[in-house]
Amino acid sequence: MKIAVIGAGAWGSALAVSAAGPSPPRHQLTLWARDAGQLAALRAQRVNERYLPGIALPDALLLAGGSDASLDAAVKNQDLVVIATPIAALRGMLQRLQHLTVPVAWLCKGFEAPLPESSQSSKSFGLLAHEIRAQVAINLRAGALSGPSFAQEVARGQPTALVAASEHAEVRDALVAAFHSPTLRIYANDDIVGVEVGGAVKNVLAIATGLCDGLGLGLNARAALITRGLAEMTRLGLALGARAETFTGLSGLGDLVLTATGDLSRNRRVGLLLAQGQTLQQAVQSLGHVAEGVYCARTVVQRALSLGVDMPISRSVVALLDGQIKPAEAVAALMGRDPTTEQS
Repeated sequence: MKIAVIGAGAWGSALAVSAAGPSPPRHQLTLWARDAGQLAALRAQRVNERYLPGIALPDALLLAGGSDASLDAAVKNQDLVVIATPIAALRGMLQRLQHLTVPVAWLCKGFEAPLPESSQSSKSFGLLAHEIRAQVAINLRAGALSGPSFAQEVARGQPTALVAASEHAEVRDALVAAFHSPTLRIYANDDIVGVEVGGAVKNVLAIATGLCDGLGLGLNARAALITRGLAEMTRLGLALGARAETFTGLSGLGDLVLTATGDLSRNRRVGLLLAQGQTLQQAVQSLGHVAEGVYCARTVVQRALSLGVDMPISRSVVALLDGQIKPAEAVAALMGRDPTTEQS
């Protein structure tokens, strides 16, 4: 297959490395970088030192970028185009690529920040990726590649399982053909709503779990937080039209466990740093990468409120990020809630 990966961050680079594979190459891969300086460094060093240090780029991996014209050339005559930008850039990229007739997939997880009121019709909250596509690129056959995965482990060829989610069978099949390998297993799922809700909400819950660990509350507290967080995630997903079983799979429980407990998780790291007394600005600046949970937590809560869905853990995270409460107060607020049934 001929595949273009648009965005040379950690995750885009890792997938390109995985799919290009060792010699002989598995597929013809083009990795596109927006920044001309980054592109020059990639070509000179054959390593993405900023986002994926220590991982050599395969000799067969083609590198492009630096201009809008290069983007048009990079996506021309491909069999699959993968967008590896943060969700903040997805709307613009989908608009640029709306003319494509080949399958398109995105890697970003989260909710888009709410648009200014003047540019909206009736939406007062941010959207999931598939909802953005429905607004700006309705004719694209598109979907998401999601699931529990750290970029470094995928690039090193460590065993990983992901979910190819789309309402279009052609997109699911293309993602499986492109990325399924002896070390990377791809499962198909047509519940893109559930897959994207899981990918978005788990980032918010990982901040809460990092806070829990940073305060030294113990493994019992961590287990309770993850389990009740999964219940929150599922409630929101069902209200948006997802299937319940999706949340016990890779893109729900699997991604939540990895992001909430893994030492490579940026969102968990934010919670740990806040528990240590750092400000949100200090915590985010120390990461050097995007922590999507910070940017979509408020939208998660807004969407839940609009649907009448109760998400107390997510609400506490938002209050913490906004500086309305301190870390210990967030925990006290959750533990002080009135008794209820486990199913609620």
